[in-house]
Amino acid sequence: MPITSSAKKALRASKKKRVYNLRRKSTMDAVVKDFQKFVSDKKVKEAIALLPALYKAADKAAKTNFIKKNAAARIKSRAVALVRKLEAKTK
Repeated sequence: MPITSSAKKALRASKKKRVYNLRRKSTMDAVVKDFQKFVSDKKVKEAIALLPALYKAADKAAKTNFIKKNAAARIKSRAVALVRKLEAKTK
C-alpha cells in the first residue's frame, strides 16, 4: 500500500486510467476480431464496411497513447492490405 500522499494520489490516478485503458483495449480488440473474422470468411463488403470503425479505434488508441502512433499506422496498413488481397482473389 502507498504510504506518501503523492503515492496515494498516483494510485488513484492509475486506477482511473486503467478503466479507460481497458475500455480502449476492448473496443480495439473487438473491432480487430470482427474484421479478422470477415476476412477469414472472405466477406469483402463487410470487411470494407468495418474499415472506418477499425481506423477510428486505432486512431483513438494512438491519440490517448494507449498504443504508439506507428503501431496504429501498422494496424491500419495491414487491414487495408488484407482487404486488397482478398479483393484480388475474388475477382
